[in-house]
Amino acid sequence: METKYYLGFDAGTQSVKVAVYDDALQCVAMDTAKTTLYYPHPGWVQMDVDEYYRLIKQCMASCSRQMRDKGLDVRAVRAIMGDGIICGIAGIDADGNAITPYINYLDSRTAEDVQALKEKNYSIWAKETGNAEPNVMFPAMFARWFMKHIPAWKEKGVKFVHNCPYVLMHLAGLSGTDAFIDWGMMSGWGLGYHVIEKRWSAEQLRLLGIDAAYMPKIVKPWDIIGTLREEDALETGFPAGIPICAGAGDTMESMMGSGILEAGRAVDVAGTCAMFCAATDGIIPELSVPGSGLIFNSGTLPGTYFYWGMVRTGGLALRWFKDSVSRHEEDAYYSTLDALASRHPAGCDGAMFIPYLTGGNGDFPHVRGTFTGLTLDSDQGAMWRCVLEGIGYDYMEITDRYRHAGIDLTQLTITEGGSHDALWNQIKADMLDTQVMTLQVAGGAVPTNCIVAAYSVGDIKELKQALQRQLTAKDTYQPNPDCTKLYRELYKKRNHIVKALNASMAADI
Repeated sequence: METKYYLGFDAGTQSVKVAVYDDALQCVAMDTAKTTLYYPHPGWVQMDVDEYYRLIKQCMASCSRQMRDKGLDVRAVRAIMGDGIICGIAGIDADGNAITPYINYLDSRTAEDVQALKEKNYSIWAKETGNAEPNVMFPAMFARWFMKHIPAWKEKGVKFVHNCPYVLMHLAGLSGTDAFIDWGMMSGWGLGYHVIEKRWSAEQLRLLGIDAAYMPKIVKPWDIIGTLREEDALETGFPAGIPICAGAGDTMESMMGSGILEAGRAVDVAGTCAMFCAATDGIIPELSVPGSGLIFNSGTLPGTYFYWGMVRTGGLALRWFKDSVSRHEEDAYYSTLDALASRHPAGCDGAMFIPYLTGGNGDFPHVRGTFTGLTLDSDQGAMWRCVLEGIGYDYMEITDRYRHAGIDLTQLTITEGGSHDALWNQIKADMLDTQVMTLQVAGGAVPTNCIVAAYSVGDIKELKQALQRQLTAKDTYQPNPDCTKLYRELYKKRNHIVKALNASMAADI
């Protein structure tokens, strides 16, 4: 029987990844490329969405060459499926081309608008979306900013799109009016939709001042939206006509790839931002309240929902320390940092790092990233441990909210790049007082995309069963009770520091 192949990609914040998997879910080709982030003003973080399109084609070309070098038939690729950032959009014209920057969850430029909208206290937000109030990371707020500040949008804006659908629609040669979004990624908008009924909300869009005509059509992740166009086929080395799926959100795919297929499970998507997700049967009113710091979304599978809390600069803070402080851009240096950090005890003798490198959030909007409590004994390893623990304290805040609402967190699955770091995994187990598990297939989103791709063309009949078959545990980490107790004490100290820093920096504004 001829082997079948599926191409998946992840359009992430720091990089893109493209891989081809066979029907036994073995990776036969893979390539990555780093993306570019721009910081035009304090609190602003933007990207070029066309860079995603170029880099993914570049990586696809590399994958086709790898397949040919191995004697594998690129004509046996059955479908293409991608995932992308759930909180990030660009505006496009009638031809489908971007006419605005691409803005995502790292950006804080909408802070004033968010505050003004919060003060209106609309109850419809929590009722229909599960999100009680606006947030600076919500695409709904970016859309409002585009409409107000981008002249090109006012002249020829047609649709708002996420980065993954943007790439997919270009690979398929679709126009701007054909723009789409899958029913899970739709909930990444934060506001403007009905999460249970999976539709745009006319009343919410009216309150937001966003014309419903600007919203992409809602589809299922496995829907075929087109086929690989001839021009991109020639550029990538794959044959024209390959079916292209509608795609999904990165967090949704990572959750599925981690076995979080039903309520009562939790996963840490340890990517650029640290996203701590807990699956539920639907909206939990106790969590969908102002000030919770949690976001509610629908999943890729029908009837699945989850809350997530985020450390916006989680993985980005790690990269910043490695690249800018340690001055080692190669990823292998993470292992060196871990070895140096392991020489220092839990709690790092009271030294701490506040990880808000792109600005504060929630009750502490004015805080910025800072080290505190350093001494002459605080070497690079101590500072690295401070960075890991500093992110962990934000995890503790999220964990406390979940547990108070009755969510079971006796086991946490960690996926994506951060799952490879044994020290980081143990710190999380200690700080969160939970058993941590990693998987053999840690980059959950891309192989999951390939499973969905196989399902989309009928090669897999039962999607949930196929997802469950790929789950194989790699390592487990048990919490150290003494460390857990220490971190709980230091957590109180850390909160006092953050509160004081916020007050001090607010006074300087």
